Parts: sequence; structure tokens; C-alpha cells
Amino acid sequence: MVENELHEKYLEAGVHIGTRVSSKWMKRFVYKFRKDKLVMLNVEMIDKRIAEMAKILAQYDLSKVAIVASRVYAVPAAKKFAEIFGAKPFLGRFIPGTFTNPSNNNFFEPEVIFVCDPRVEKQALVEGTYLGALNVALADTDNSVKNLDFFIPCNNKGKKSVPFVFWLLAKELMKAKGMIKDDSEFKYKPEDFELTALTQEEKQEVAESEKEAQKIEEQEEKEAEKEEKASEESGEKKSAKKKKKAKQEEPEDSEEE
Repeated sequence: MVENELHEKYLEAGVHIGTRVSSKWMKRFVYKFRKDKLVMLNVEMIDKRIAEMAKILAQYDLSKVAIVASRVYAVPAAKKFAEIFGAKPFLGRFIPGTFTNPSNNNFFEPEVIFVCDPRVEKQALVEGTYLGALNVALADTDNSVKNLDFFIPCNNKGKKSVPFVFWLLAKELMKAKGMIKDDSEFKYKPEDFELTALTQEEKQEVAESEKEAQKIEEQEEKEAEKEEKASEESGEKKSAKKKKKAKQEEPEDSEEE
């Protein structure tokens, strides 16, 4: 059970606040729906998944972990996390072929790919699946978990939420790796993972990255809408065919003499 003080910190950071959409993969993590239809995630389950993620990552050489972050609040958090553990950060727009094309300037062959937004950073997951790497992520309520081996359900776009999740994950991973014995030895603060920790130049770069991420997100949403519409139309056609076939097979009433 999450301690009261930590539980309050989860709520203050808004880690549990999802979107107005809950994908079928996220339903088991839903606590309730707010009056404004926003999905509220179960804090106990988020906390448990963070601990589980730490145990999974602890089994790997962290220098072989690629952390992909393109959203404004994920970039500083991922950067700090990578700095602590010696992981490889890929910040800003993800370049296709980074994990699969050796001629790419930033080529890297990871054992684990950790993305902060499965929708915007989908290409990294596709390449990870091709490589046979372990794909993990922070996933919001409206995200698909296709190509993911494990994910932490959470608000993966929030100003306070993303840094807080990375802060907790860093603490649990340090314990799982034997780098610290208990929480008292963990010297980092959530603020160390926030946007304020970046230089002005880095903040400008992050702002540009966020614009690119929003464009990708809009494109993905349009594609999803097209697929959904096509699926609905296909379903309607199938239903119409079944009704027509059933009508044709109905026996005709015999005329009375």
C-alpha cells in the first residue's frame, strides 16, 4: 500500500490524471471517471508498476538502455535519468533508422528501448520490435500499447507528473541495482528532473522538439480516426450483407388456396 505522504505527492503531481479516452489496454488501471470525463488512474497500481519496471531494468546493463523523449517535460526528466544510470538518451525528434541503420550518425543498438510517449515515439518502438529489444514506456490512458513489453500507466505529458515518475523510478532502480540501501540514501529531488533544470538554450531546443511532437501526434490522431471510420464502414457493410442474406433465406409464405 502506498504511504499517505507519497500518495498525496502522486496526487499533487497529477500522475493519476489521464485523458478523456481510455483504451482497452488501460481499463484495468482505471480508478474512476471524473465529472468532466477525465480518466483517473489507480495510484496503487501506478506505484506497483514503477517498482516492477525498476526490477525489470535492473536485470540489464543500463548503458545498453536507450531513452527516447521528445515531449517538453519528458526531455529533462529522461536526460537526468540517463545521466544517473549511464543510459543513452535520444532527445527531441527521433530519427528513423537510429536503431536499425548502421550508417546513421547516431546509430545505437540497444537491448532496452524506453519511450516516454508511445504515440509520438512509435518509430522507436517499431525499430525495437525489429531488433528484438525490450520495449518499455510511460503510457497515458489514450495510448496504444502495441509493440510494448511493459509500461507504466500515468499522465505522460504533465509538467509535474513526468519528472515525478522518473524521480520515483530512479529511486527504485537504484535500490534494485544495489546502488543505495534505502530511500534515505537517495539524494535527488523531483525538481532535478524538471524543465527548470535545463539551460535556456536547452529549453529552446525542447520547445522546438515539442512542436515536432505535436505535429506527429496530430498526424497519428488523424490516421487513427481514418482507421476507426474505415472499420465502422466495413462493419456496417458486413452487417448489411448479413441482413440481406438472411432476408433472402427466409421461406416465403405459402398462399392459401
